[in-house]
Amino acid sequence: MSATEAPPAPPEKPDVRKPSARRRLVPYWLLLPGILWLLVFFALPMVYQASTSVQTGSLEKGFEVTWHFRTYWDALAEYYPQFVRSLLYAGTATLLCLLLGYPLAYLIAFKAGRWRNLVLVLVVAPFFTSFLIRTLAWKTILADGGAVVDVMNTLHVLDVTAWLGWTESNRVLATPMAVVCGLTYNFLPFMILPLYTSLDRIDGRLHEAARDLYATPATTFRKVTLPLSMPGVVSGTLLTFIPASGDYVNAELLGSTDTKMVGSVIQTQFLRVLDYPTAAALSFILMAVVLLVVTVYIRRSGTEDLV
Repeated sequence: MSATEAPPAPPEKPDVRKPSARRRLVPYWLLLPGILWLLVFFALPMVYQASTSVQTGSLEKGFEVTWHFRTYWDALAEYYPQFVRSLLYAGTATLLCLLLGYPLAYLIAFKAGRWRNLVLVLVVAPFFTSFLIRTLAWKTILADGGAVVDVMNTLHVLDVTAWLGWTESNRVLATPMAVVCGLTYNFLPFMILPLYTSLDRIDGRLHEAARDLYATPATTFRKVTLPLSMPGVVSGTLLTFIPASGDYVNAELLGSTDTKMVGSVIQTQFLRVLDYPTAAALSFILMAVVLLVVTVYIRRSGTEDLV
């Protein structure tokens, strides 16, 4: 470098201005509507329900908070069969939804091709109809003397299910099978959509690599497809089991007094018996039981970080 040449200019420092206080608050302002919604429509009702569950009194004399926690024990002791029945029906419906929904989701993700959007619309189409109307339709489908019952009688299916206690001889309505069928149908889309989303994300090159390594289709499914679709399996089972365990419409319309679920008991206590503390206690017990079952299920499935 000659004496007449100027030294090179130092590199410009990047602008590292600290964000203003107003800019730092932008994320919190964006969260404010959701927080207010949860506060008004979730947190406050939960607090009110909790206070109601420890009240004593009557509708004529009024209710007051007396911290009567024995209501929880009395409610559980009296209605534990309905709790067990709800978990059994919801678990059976969830298993049936998984067995029916996984092949369909697999078909949509890998085999549907240009028909994929049409099949997805058909999966979602039942949501365009009221939940109540869909359940009433099953009352017609499973009616005594209908085509479904006639076919089941011809195949002697009802003989087996009656022996298991899920139906009665020559009829399906007002039996556990009718309730489980209604639950399965109404919540099946909640299983299919998460499964499809999870399967659609699987890179097709993984299947090609498995075939290049001489893996059979069964081995490819067991080693590649099923493990990678587990987030969808877990999400689908949760989205199906949780609402099914608290459902009462299917039990009311398709079942009988012997198939009452805990949701039916809560509805009766709130709207007919007007025993608000018992109804509130039953609601909290159901929420705690479902939360416990879900927590154990997620830990056993090993997908805590994927859900």
